[in-house]
This record gives sequence, C-alpha cells and structure tokens, in this order.
Amino acid sequence: MDTPSQRSSWLNRTVLGVGLTSLFSDWSHETATAILPAFLASIGAGPAWLGAIEGIADGLSSFTKLAAGHFTDRLKRRKPLALFGYAFTAISTASFAFATHAYHVLIGRSAAWLGRGVRSPARKALLAADVPPNAYGRAFGFERLMDTVGAIAGPLAALWLLQVTGHSYRKVFLWTLLPGLVAVASFWFLVRERPVAARPQRSFLLGLKALPIPFRRLLLGVGIFGAGDFSHSLLILYASRTLAPAHGMARAASIAVGLYTLHNVFYAGSAYLSGWLSDHVPHRKFVLAAGYALAGVTAILLCAGTHALSLLIVIFILAGLYIGSEEALEDSLSAELVPKEQHGMAFGTLAAVNAVGDFVSSLLVGFLWSAFNVQAAFTASALLFFAGAILIFRLRGDSKSH
Repeated sequence: MDTPSQRSSWLNRTVLGVGLTSLFSDWSHETATAILPAFLASIGAGPAWLGAIEGIADGLSSFTKLAAGHFTDRLKRRKPLALFGYAFTAISTASFAFATHAYHVLIGRSAAWLGRGVRSPARKALLAADVPPNAYGRAFGFERLMDTVGAIAGPLAALWLLQVTGHSYRKVFLWTLLPGLVAVASFWFLVRERPVAARPQRSFLLGLKALPIPFRRLLLGVGIFGAGDFSHSLLILYASRTLAPAHGMARAASIAVGLYTLHNVFYAGSAYLSGWLSDHVPHRKFVLAAGYALAGVTAILLCAGTHALSLLIVIFILAGLYIGSEEALEDSLSAELVPKEQHGMAFGTLAAVNAVGDFVSSLLVGFLWSAFNVQAAFTASALLFFAGAILIFRLRGDSKSH
C-alpha cells in the first residue's frame, strides 16, 4: 500500500513546474499555429509550403528527441538542456513576426521544433526522477492535462489577439513570446534536479541495446498501434463531409470544429484520470491496453460512415479519451520499465517510434481513404489498434507494488 507521504508527495513543485511549463509553452506555439496558414497565405505561400514546413519541422523534432535522449543520459545535470530547449522554442516561434518569405517561417518553425526535441527527454526524465514510481501515472497524466489546456487556450488567445491588434499577424506572433517566457521561468524556478545513479558512458548503439527487453516489447506494441493512429485532424474532415448533406458545408465545418473542441476537453481529462487509474491497479499495462482497445472501438464506429450528429459526438469523445490515456500511459509505463539512469534514452526512443508510427499511419490511412473508401481506411486502423492492445496486454515486467 502507498504510505501517506507517498500519496501526498507526487504533486510536488517539480510536477507543478513541469505542468505549468507545458501549459504556457503549448499556449505559445499553439497561438502561432492557429494563425500560421492565414499568415502564409498573406505572404503568398500556399498549402504546399504549409505541408513542407510542418513535415520538415516534425521530422527534425523526432530525430532530435532520439539524439537528445542519448545525450541527456550522459549529462550530470539535465535541467539546463531542457531550459535551453524551452527558451529556443519561444524565441524561434516569435521570430515568425519578422518573416517576409515562406522559407523564413520554415527556418523559424524548424528551430522551434528543434527546441522541442531537445527538451522533451530531459523534461520527462526530470519529472520521473522527482516522483515515486507508484505515482508515475498521475504525474505524467497531470503534465498531459496541463499541456492540453494550453493547446485549448492557444487558438482562443489567437482569436482574441487578432481582434485587439486589428488582425496583425506579426503582432500576434510577438505576443507568443509572453507565455513562452513564462514557461521558461516556471521550469527554471520550480523544477528540481534530483541526483540519479552514475550513468555508464555508452555509445548511441550500445545505449539502445542496453534498454530492457520488456521496454523493447512495449515499443513493438506502441509501433503497431501507431501505424494505425491517424491524425485527429482527419476526424474534422470526416465530420465535415458526413454532416455537409444535411447542414451545408459552412455549418458542417463549424460543427466539426466544435466537436474537435469537445474532443480536446475529454483528451485533457482522460490524460490525468487514466494516469490516476494506472497508479491504483496492479498492472499499469491494463489501462494502456484498454485505451488502445477503445481506439479500436472508435475506428469501428468510424467505419459506419454515420451522418448522425449524436454518433459523431460519441466518436469524438471516445477519440479524446483514448488519445489522453495513450500519451499519459506510454510515458509512465516506459518510466516504470526502464532504470532512471536510462530514462533519457527510453523517452527519446519512444518519441522516435511514435514519430515513425505517425508517418506510416498518415500514409496508410490517407492512401486507403483516397484509393478505396473510408471503411477500408478505418478498418485497417482498427486491426492495428487491437493488435497493439493485445501486445500491451501480454507485456511482462510491469508489475508494481502499492
């Protein structure tokens, strides 16, 4: 059983600091992301530029997380690396205000996402080092909850700032520096650096090979699930198309955005609640496997091609629930399966596997939808979701004492 001190100690200054940092950092770059397509159009750059900017930045961030995970395990102190990442992202995002060509935005976005890649493994390792293992679910769930609150606040802030600045995109980009620097300050003043065991100086490949076998099996399940885990922006497209015959294109698009906001609310709540639940069951893997299975149910419902708003509401809620549990539980289960001195490498590798999954799923689901139909696309997703759930359910080495 948890002792009273263990039960009360998980929400400490580090957990609060990491949570506030995630909230304000996401607030900053989501404000910029909300107006980025319109800004690019205003400087004569079309959808191809937006796709290239997002694709290159995401790819760079993913590879950086893998390298940074290895590097952070070799450092005596991880906090300065994470601080640098947050500051670099904030400044790079605000630099959009001075862009006059699309390639300026590409450089700024790539730099911002480079900062995200650098800070991510270090932040997660610092968080895991300052909470007891039986509270990993709550700690990582709280961080995801705060991150999602920031993602909701960002677009709302963008709408308000556009009004008060007379629709000046450049002024809005400069304003993103405020929450970005608040994120840096939150991390600087609140997050503690806990000492960990001496870390052997391994090469990158030896570091990968040294990761525990149960964690590698977790990565297999995460990878197979990820290959079907389509971008949830596809849900907006799905809802818009299915509602258009009854409501018209304009109203269908508005309803779809409202449904996506509902999705984000459940995403935020699920991140913490699923983490809390995983701290109170004998095996954390059961909660993650259930989240993966819930994704399978969501994909099956999408195969129906429904035109009913009530069923679309259910679909968006389920999608929010499973994505929240997926993100919180993958991190907390990884932290539990890997020794603390290898946490940086573990979190970096997990991020890389998820990035590959995102790439594969975007190609797979998009191709099947275009070449065949929506049923083929989401049937493939459902099969991969359930396969991932089975692999996680059969995972060994994750038992914990309460």
